Amino acid sequence: MAIAKAERLMNLALCLMNTRRPLSKKELRESVEAYREAWQQGSEDAFNRMFERDKDDLRELGLVIDVDENAIDGEIGYLARRDRNRLPEIALDAEEAAALTLVARVWQQAKMSGAASGALQKLRAAGVPFAEDAEHSALQPRIPAREAAFEPLLVAARDRRPVTFDYRKAGAAGPEQRSVEPWALECWRGHWYLAGFDRDRGSARVFRLSRITGKVRSRAGGFTGDIPEHVDVRATVARFAGEGATTTATVRLRRGAAFPLRAKAVASSRVDEQWDELEIPYGNGLGADLAEFGPDVVVLGPDDLRADVIDRLRAVAGLNEVGA
Repeated sequence: MAIAKAERLMNLALCLMNTRRPLSKKELRESVEAYREAWQQGSEDAFNRMFERDKDDLRELGLVIDVDENAIDGEIGYLARRDRNRLPEIALDAEEAAALTLVARVWQQAKMSGAASGALQKLRAAGVPFAEDAEHSALQPRIPAREAAFEPLLVAARDRRPVTFDYRKAGAAGPEQRSVEPWALECWRGHWYLAGFDRDRGSARVFRLSRITGKVRSRAGGFTGDIPEHVDVRATVARFAGEGATTTATVRLRRGAAFPLRAKAVASSRVDEQWDELEIPYGNGLGADLAEFGPDVVVLGPDDLRADVIDRLRAVAGLNEVGA
């Protein structure tokens, strides 16, 4: 398995900063595993292109790399002197330190909690003024990350690795496998969502992590779809949920049922003792929401939404017949 680019850059930076003399390309190629693999599996040109890209990336990140034209037998050598790459002293006021404490506590339910706590300890050791009662503040932010899919998807999005997983849409009879290029994860209204490129459907999709079943499996190769410069997961989820929709759907709801749908309604009227008629914003995903309420909902229009809900209910009914 190829080493992630972030790890490769870190290894290169460590090599350049932990040497007393400039290192040639050949020496760096032997010291960084990813370079050695590129050279063995590809060619000298493949290694050179990778090295030049990484060197430029490190410089963009702020690392000062010195170049010696005649370092080793006339070869060019590279060195990142520590005195030129030392970070300035960290100076945070009490409010900034309190904000960092809150950010660290956000991740207490995820594996990042250990790294966050370690970072706070290092800052305390450096003299950052954390308040005595910071750990006992009345403000206790949380971003729950209980879904098993959270960690592998976060790593896959970071490393730009495609994944496959079984996904059960709301109202669907059963899960189906999806092949996705993960872009970003975001928490919205208490649920985690993944935005990415669905290879099977050839377009961007959003997936709710609580509906992913089984394991998330990484796949070899890189991304095939274009990655947007900015991924607004919340806006995409809201659009799929019908927020910001310019059209509405007309549905009848059994009285005393389907309260989440009633909360979305832009208009409501009583039909009789058993039914109410509502106008609901019509966006992607509404069919799945309506199907969850089964016989308590009747879709009057538009026709494509009605057909979608009927298909979902028939699929569930077919599954139940097989089970019986």
